[in-house]
This record gives sequence, structure tokens and C-alpha cells, in this order.
Amino acid sequence: FCNRMRKNIKHIKRWAKREGVQCYRVYDADLPDFSMAIDLYHDENLQGYVHIQEYQAGPNVDPRKAETRMFEALQGVHQVLDIPLENIHTKVRKKQKGENQYGKLADSMHYHAVQEGPAQLYVNFEDYLDTGLFLDHRLMRAKVAEASKGKTLLNLFAYTCSASVQAVLQGAKMVTSLDMSKTYLDWGKRNFELNKLSTKKHPFIQEDCLKWLDTNKEKFDVIFLDPPTFSNSKKMEETLDIQRDHVSLIKLAMQSLKPDGQLFFSNNFRRFKLDEALSIRHDCQNISHLCLPEDFKRRPNIHHCWVIKFK
Repeated sequence: FCNRMRKNIKHIKRWAKREGVQCYRVYDADLPDFSMAIDLYHDENLQGYVHIQEYQAGPNVDPRKAETRMFEALQGVHQVLDIPLENIHTKVRKKQKGENQYGKLADSMHYHAVQEGPAQLYVNFEDYLDTGLFLDHRLMRAKVAEASKGKTLLNLFAYTCSASVQAVLQGAKMVTSLDMSKTYLDWGKRNFELNKLSTKKHPFIQEDCLKWLDTNKEKFDVIFLDPPTFSNSKKMEETLDIQRDHVSLIKLAMQSLKPDGQLFFSNNFRRFKLDEALSIRHDCQNISHLCLPEDFKRRPNIHHCWVIKFK
């Protein structure tokens, strides 16, 4: 495990320095016995933090053995990356349901500002399953921001609004961020304030995206649609399954897009297949290969990305 970590970090560190990337993945279940994703973050003072997410062991794996593996990984990461143990955070990643998808794990309120391109963004390693910043979407956020220069952007399932921040910093005229979670929208507002951006000029809307799209009459130049793979939150009237529901979801989103606009659609369901009916109706360009960062190339199916336009 330590040898693999050393090999990975040697390659990734050179790339990260060259590209100016300060938060990146250094290991992703490369070895079967160590089934975990390991991300390295540097804050504004270049202090290092590690976020380890262990993929849940199968029912045939001895829990004590899994615990030992995690302890060994913790020691290995500490040794190889030279990160203090108190800056290494561990989670177990398993299928989440309902409110558990977004529920709190702790209440530390420890937020760290990290840099991504021109943006500073807050991350939290202790309180939630995810840190507040999906590193695999780094290039997708950059593409959305680039396309939004001088234009209006609708960011659906906005989470902590990192894509919204990037877009405004790139010169977007107006960005509307929509999410069901007040917690994440408040986090998004703090991300705006961290970058000295107006939270008055750019709307934050707490609502079920599907319900809002159904009644919305406003049209946008660019839409970013990055839904969860599955959701059955109590705040939603129905469940959302991205493979089953993506056609109706995209159709709804396209109703809010200007005739010459672009819809950026992405999801993290590894076995996802875009329905052929969408390609018949719209111009659908698969840009997954253009949105796969160097630090995620060991898992090329980690996410799927499209640009969708009217024909």
C-alpha cells in the first residue's frame, strides 16, 4: 500500500504543481485489500489535510480485518504523505438513503478555505460524508464557468455552489443556484462571501429542482444539471433515480434553456447510459473524456458528462 501511494504521489504531485491544483485524489482502490479513495487537500496556508473514504466492505469480509486495514492505511498515509494524524479524516462510504444522504456525521463546524483555479472554497472534513467540493468535477466546473462568461447560468442541484462561484469569477452576468438543502445553500453563500461576491445579485433558491423547473418561465443561456444518482429525501414528493428519470429531467431542464443555449449534464452513476431518444431530439455531445482530470484517470467511468443543445 505504501509503495503504491509513493508511486501515485510522485506522478500526481508533479502534475498538480504544473497545473496549480492544490486538492487532488492520490489513491482510488488501486489495491483490492485497500478499497478506499484518498484525497489530499491544501488550505490557504498550504497546510495538508487527507480525506479517506473507505468503500463499504462486503458481507463476507471480517469486520475486524477491515478495521485493521483502515488502521494500516491511516499509518501508511501519515508516513508517506507526512501529514499529522489529526489532519487525516476517515469515513465509510456506503449506499445512503433518504435524509442520511445529506445528514450530519458530526458538528465540528471546522471549515477550511482551499483554492481551485481563481476561487477559494470552503471544505469540511468532519461533519458530512462529502467535504463540500467534488474534486472529480473540477474540469466540468471550469467548462461551465467558461461557457457562462457574460451570460446567465442556472445551477441545479447546486450543492455548495462551487460551480456558481467559478462562473461569477469568470464573468457570468447572473447565476441562479437551486438546491433543496438550506445547509448547502448557506454554505454556498459563505463561498460567495469568501470570494467577495454579491449574494444579492445572484439568487439562491431553496426548492425541489423538479418542481421548480415545472413552473419556471425564465430562460437561461447556460444550465448546469448535476443530479444525485439516487435520492428519496423527505422534501421530495417522489424518488429520483438518474438512470430511470434522466430523460424527463433533461426535458424539464431544456424548457428553461434559451434556443441557442447549452445544457451541461453530468452524473456519477458508473453504469449510466444516455437514452437514445435524447440524441434523436437534441444535439448531445459526450464530453466525459474532456472532463476527466489526471488524478481520476485510474477510474475513467467515475462520472459521465454531456453538452446538450437544441438541434
